[in-house]
Amino acid sequence: MQAALIAGLSATSLSPEERAFFRDVQPAGLILFTRNCHDLEQIRALVSDTREAVGAENFLVLIDQEGGRVQRLRGALGRELPPARRYGDMFARDSARALRAARLVSRLMAHELCALGINTNCAPVLDVPVSGAHDIIGDRAYGVEPAPIIALAREVIAGHKEGGVVPVVKHIPGHGRARADSHLELPIVETSHAELSQSDFVPFHALRDAPAAMTAHVVFSSIDDCAPATTSRRVTQDIIRGEIGFDGLLMSDDLSMQALSGPMRTRAEAVIAAGCDLALHCNGDLREMRAAAEGVPALSQAPADRFARACAITRATASFDEAEAITLLHEVLCEGTHSAQSPESV
Repeated sequence: MQAALIAGLSATSLSPEERAFFRDVQPAGLILFTRNCHDLEQIRALVSDTREAVGAENFLVLIDQEGGRVQRLRGALGRELPPARRYGDMFARDSARALRAARLVSRLMAHELCALGINTNCAPVLDVPVSGAHDIIGDRAYGVEPAPIIALAREVIAGHKEGGVVPVVKHIPGHGRARADSHLELPIVETSHAELSQSDFVPFHALRDAPAAMTAHVVFSSIDDCAPATTSRRVTQDIIRGEIGFDGLLMSDDLSMQALSGPMRTRAEAVIAAGCDLALHCNGDLREMRAAAEGVPALSQAPADRFARACAITRATASFDEAEAITLLHEVLCEGTHSAQSPESV
């Protein structure tokens, strides 16, 4: 049985030690970063080698290919993609055109990811940023109000699924109010539960039928003042599964981010105990990966069912107009000129 873990790799090829780890542990997935991607053939070979080591039919290969600041495949590896806010800008002047663009560009992205063996994209972002929040979300959000975020993200989800790629919405139940970067420290949000329900949670509730979601390393003190959402059973059960009603595959954000504390095995145990289906470990440190693997169970029962439902998406594709998708992509790119490099984990 596969382990409730998604793991990274250190470089552009599978080392003998990593091959043995994936063979013996059988993680549910692999996540790729810029450090793992040198050229197209190498990416395909790396994915193939890892899948072969695991030997399971159901296996998720993840990447963060949102566009804008968060885009692992660039230059010769992937076409330029706009940040989410550009779709929001287009939506404000031509909502129908923006929705069409969101769907078809996502379908194009899915087509190109699948050609590399990548079947899961950690997008779209459903966070609702507020004034004064840290810019870690910023233009990764489609807007600052729930309505355009919901409308555009719904099309992004559909475009990915039509292309056989699992979309992972993030960062449930919301990262838009965080005043710190959770890669570096633990954000604490003191907003009342009632206000969170009326704003931050709204996009996640509206799109609760998404196949997969990634948690937020954020403390919501009005709900649980002791633990971030990722390791809070109260947030996971009462808010994510309860109030929001999300019943898809739930994975943690990266265990190696500094918002979390404690030994890696303890972190992995905590996210599973809280109710996450999968623990995500990204930095490729094999020692940490082994510790994380010791803290997770084999997939079974409801988590296994949710994993299987997500994997089923990777076996279904629909045709699309590639030329129209490229035209719409260029239109969205012309909505602005934002550009920056991303952190290595989101």
